[in-house]
Amino acid sequence: EVQLVESGGASVQAGGSLRLSCVASGSAFSTYSMGWFRKAPGKWREGIAKIDYEGGTAYSDSVKDRFTITKDNAKNTLYLQMNRLEPEDTGMYVCATDGGVWYETGHFATLSEDDYADWGQGTQVTVSS
Repeated sequence: EVQLVESGGASVQAGGSLRLSCVASGSAFSTYSMGWFRKAPGKWREGIAKIDYEGGTAYSDSVKDRFTITKDNAKNTLYLQMNRLEPEDTGMYVCATDGGVWYETGHFATLSEDDYADWGQGTQVTVSS
């Protein structure tokens, strides 16, 4: 099981920026596919960004062109740069990983939470208007 610890959540004004971090355990981080998920009040948990073991990325329509997911394999750390934040971005942000399973199959994870096995506790982001 991969341990994940998120940080960087805060309360910000609309239009502001934040960068979230997620540190993962394990020695094979470069093979991990990673995702960021958001649980907003009254809504289902939503996959908003993912990065695979080759560096390929995908975003939900709700964050595309505003958020950027990156992965530093040397630091075992996943990032989410969030720009032009909106009140609708308020929620608990959780990172997740497959632990390298997709790398072994040669296929790629999607934004579906079913593609990930290990989850962090989350970090809260609140955007006020």
